[in-house]
Amino acid sequence: MKEIKIKDDFIKLCQLLKLAGLVSSGVEAKIVINEGEVLYNGEVEFRRGKKVYKGDTVEFDNEIIKVI
Repeated sequence: MKEIKIKDDFIKLCQLLKLAGLVSSGVEAKIVINEGEVLYNGEVEFRRGKKVYKGDTVEFDNEIIKVI
């Protein structure tokens, strides 16, 4: 599990995927989210602008990211 520390209250899902290095661009993030490949707290998430808060987990490509 990879931990990503954010300084604000939340980060958008597409930004988190880029920050974690799981995608190379916002376009790639949009594609993988739209295809249902990203889990937010264990549920498939289709909104790239979904707000991810501290304590949430995101899973993509066999990687789990916890926001702290």
